[in-house]
Amino acid sequence: MTQPSRRTHPAALRRHAKITIAKNGFDMQRQDFHKLFKSPGPVVLPVIHVLDIEQTERNLRIAMQAGAPGVLLINHDISVEAFLPIIRSARARFPSAWIGVNFLAVTGKAAFPILGDLQREGIAVDAYWADDACLNELEPVGNQKDAAEIEAIRRTSGWEGLYMGGTCFKKQREVAPEHYEVSAQIAVSWMDVVTTSGIATGHAPELDKIEAFRRGIGNAALALASGITPENAPVFAPLVDCFIVGTGISFDGDFHNLDPERLVRLLAFTRGQGEIQCPV
Repeated sequence: MTQPSRRTHPAALRRHAKITIAKNGFDMQRQDFHKLFKSPGPVVLPVIHVLDIEQTERNLRIAMQAGAPGVLLINHDISVEAFLPIIRSARARFPSAWIGVNFLAVTGKAAFPILGDLQREGIAVDAYWADDACLNELEPVGNQKDAAEIEAIRRTSGWEGLYMGGTCFKKQREVAPEHYEVSAQIAVSWMDVVTTSGIATGHAPELDKIEAFRRGIGNAALALASGITPENAPVFAPLVDCFIVGTGISFDGDFHNLDPERLVRLLAFTRGQGEIQCPV
């Protein structure tokens, strides 16, 4: 199996910690992930569905003022080409913020070279969240050809950010529930943070799914990327290390603008959580 390479977190997190590489993949343990963000409870990463520079920066400011440890930008409504100047502007305006991106429906194969080019420009992108990590739950971990190709491209791209790979993710190839646990187990070897979701944007997953993922990944970091609200966060908090959340903290009927009050309530809950309990 192609072995992932040792790398260091960029920008605001570089001075805090390194990602340690295990024999068979990325050993981003739960406690290490929480230490990176100085968050005892789930790390809340608001999603900004970008339209233009002004709307993106306004929402980024809302997230930062509320105390969010970072944000994820996604181009639901615009092309990647139109998205890139917005990323550059956001980084210039918020040089020390933790900013990750999602190029909608673009795997790491195409994304990592773009991110490498941005890094060489001096534009730090702290994470890439991919909807599809291109795993095959019917093949052993050492025979994940598409994931291995993505990792090889990541390694040669020069990009040094955090890879959050979609596994059994919404709107991708459907995976049978009986394969959730093994899918999660495979995913640990091919990404930094295993990332899953419910069936659609705004829909929380069944708790059984997240329990299966936790069994599959053991003490590795797990992100949940749909359906989280201030009301249902307590259900998932013991199992999940990161809430990637957009609609649950946006204004009703407004996909593109964060509701500061909802975001503050979610952050208040996660800050009130104790240290995660990791297996010995």
